[in-house]
Amino acid sequence: MDLGIRGKVAIVTGASAGVGRAIACELAENGVDIILVARGAERLETAAAEVASRYAVRTLAIPADVAEIDTPARVVERAAREFGRIDILVNDAGRAHAGGLMQTTEADWAEMTNTKFSAMRRFCGAVLPHMRERGWGRIVNISSIGGIYPNPKLLVSHTLSAAINNLTRGFALEVAKEGILVNAVGLGAVLTDNWKKNMIPSVRKSRPELGAASDDEIVRQLGAEMTPVGHFAQPEEIAAIVAFLASARNSFITGDTIEASGGADRFM
Repeated sequence: MDLGIRGKVAIVTGASAGVGRAIACELAENGVDIILVARGAERLETAAAEVASRYAVRTLAIPADVAEIDTPARVVERAAREFGRIDILVNDAGRAHAGGLMQTTEADWAEMTNTKFSAMRRFCGAVLPHMRERGWGRIVNISSIGGIYPNPKLLVSHTLSAAINNLTRGFALEVAKEGILVNAVGLGAVLTDNWKKNMIPSVRKSRPELGAASDDEIVRQLGAEMTPVGHFAQPEEIAAIVAFLASARNSFITGDTIEASGGADRFM
């Protein structure tokens, strides 16, 4: 299916690995030039070079911490200066954070809020003038199914996911008549290195019977137990959903949070 976005320009945050990198690849495969944003400069430069080489599109790596207040405006200004336009924004920066109310600190809440929610809000505001100028734009915010079905084991992440879903809905209604569509994708468990690094240790603590199991065994067990389809997602599956929402083929879906969880309402 031709998504009708060849020649457009996208900013993808959290693009050096995992779901963000898969999204950058999927958009690039459809002819979109990509600005990749993440904290780790070396891994980000590698990702940008590989995307450019594999898909013959222009790429730009901008190493930056999205939690810093001036990062979104700075990234958008540079992207517009070097590419001449911004058509698509995908907000993927951030990670899951395990712990309930009594296990999380003020620092945890501040870090996650700044990295996930505040950065997303600032990026949306920063790209809006450029999309308004052309009368077309697509924004996709990566959320979690926990924003709909909160899990106390992931309270920080899921509280912020609910905020992301509401930001998405409210902002979408604000700009819908201007040709700018804003949606979110609520993720279940996706098999990324970050998920394994952050979630599997927590599972080992809460599920003593799995303490001696390998990472792959834990993933298979949890996928079978907690996901109606019987397995967790690959990043490329999420990227395909995002690419459609960010495309010209989508002219009617806005303000929605698409659940991408294999039918599950939790994954821990």
